[in-house]
Amino acid sequence: MATDFYTQKSIGEIKRHNLQMQILGLLYREQQTTASFLSKTLNLSLPTIRNMLDSLTVDSLVEVIGNVKSKGGRIPLIYQLNSNAYGVVAIEVGHYFSKLVVIDCHNQNVCDVVHVQGDIDDSALVSKLFDAYHSIKLYSSHEKINIVGVGVSAPGLIDAENGTNYTIKEVAYQNFSQRFESAFGLPVLVENDARMQALGELLFGKARNARNALVVNWNWGLGMATIHQGQIYSGSVGFAREFSHIRVLRDGELCECGKTGCLQTIASLRYLLKIARESIQEGVVSQLTQRFSHNPDDLKPSDIVACALRGDELSLMLLRKVSENLAW
Repeated sequence: MATDFYTQKSIGEIKRHNLQMQILGLLYREQQTTASFLSKTLNLSLPTIRNMLDSLTVDSLVEVIGNVKSKGGRIPLIYQLNSNAYGVVAIEVGHYFSKLVVIDCHNQNVCDVVHVQGDIDDSALVSKLFDAYHSIKLYSSHEKINIVGVGVSAPGLIDAENGTNYTIKEVAYQNFSQRFESAFGLPVLVENDARMQALGELLFGKARNARNALVVNWNWGLGMATIHQGQIYSGSVGFAREFSHIRVLRDGELCECGKTGCLQTIASLRYLLKIARESIQEGVVSQLTQRFSHNPDDLKPSDIVACALRGDELSLMLLRKVSENLAW
């Protein structure tokens, strides 16, 4: 436990450890950099940074991959994280199935993504995911990697601080992070899927240089997350921007949350498939009807998008309707 580490070490050891964590964090975000950059960023002397880098290199956490062309003086070395230094188990829990993969500290998959049937209300979901992890552990190269934790992205009202998912129907199973920690024996971070998506965009995607942004997660449900002043904004109780269950129709359909007429019921992928299948069953002339009239349950959202890109009028109308509902 982190608390035990800080109570058992001297002040000097704690300072050294914290500095190493800062350097590793910068190397993770920058991917490749020099001691000079780290020195300027952390406002520390170059000899101090070099000493830390030498120590991290000896511990096989950091490696030298080359040098910067220099006209004179000491040749600057280029450092990066050792790909086997750290790794995480990344899990995405969906509305119908979940995915698991092991990722190294260069954000590279070290095994194939494993798909597991089950959602957040499946009482056996955690054990299914652990079995999947155990199976790939036996046959993949990630045995060499120091797995330091598990990251879980899931839909629902999630309190990331204590790892609770309040959307899970059975109260006994809402302690999401505790269940994963017990199974995997590793530290676990559980977060809402929309906020996880926003964090990915902030660190590696289109919002990397943005200070403020909104990220909409259009999926089987709906999610939204806010990037405010370069940070993920969760609100006072952790549920900020939870807009999928805003009631927009007085006499709308029953939502999974128990209310009727939520935005999610008229603007999600589930609604898109619902109205598409209804049109197919009605025999509307369309590429979709030609392909799925005998097996409408096989229809996927990607099929609708593909047909829309080929100019199919029904597909275009369906996407337009859902888009207009989303912009309610």
